[in-house]
Amino acid sequence: MLPQDPMILLSYVNTKLRDDYPSLEELCVALDVDREELVSRLEGVNYSYNPERNQFI
Repeated sequence: MLPQDPMILLSYVNTKLRDDYPSLEELCVALDVDREELVSRLEGVNYSYNPERNQFI
């Protein structure tokens, strides 16, 4: 279960991407998360995924 608060979600996802997963796709598969929903939630607080940095910025 992912955090509901968008800023905590951002921190959680970026930490997981930094420490455990080489891409957003691998994180979503491993955590059974809908990629589009996750991206949409974080875009709602003005963050977008940067694949070169492997983080939401």
